[in-house]
Amino acid sequence: MATVLAFALTGMLGLLAIFQIALAAGAPLGKFAWGREHTTLPLNLRFGAISAVLRYAFIVFIALDRSGTIAVLPEEFSFWVMWLIVAHLGFSVILSLLSKSKYEKMTLAPYTFAMGVLSLLIALQ
Repeated sequence: MATVLAFALTGMLGLLAIFQIALAAGAPLGKFAWGREHTTLPLNLRFGAISAVLRYAFIVFIALDRSGTIAVLPEEFSFWVMWLIVAHLGFSVILSLLSKSKYEKMTLAPYTFAMGVLSLLIALQ
């Protein structure tokens, strides 16, 4: 069951990574992210989008390790880091809900909430 949850979270993060890469490449999707201030992201936010992709890869690695799909890290380490990820995603939901962008509130907030639920279920395993 934990592996299924980790793969579901991986898929969701993969889709979100594609979105962030598109933003970093200059796609005019800024109304869906980063507070809607820019249609096309300026250079500093493009770097932010790339750093988000790296963060997603780290989350995937931890989730796969915590679920037992891979076994690389000490169990106690992945246990605590997974709980930090749960908190991070919860905070991300709050930030999306506080955004000026109605599009971000309607898309990223529920999407991030679903990822948070998946990460919580993985953490509880």
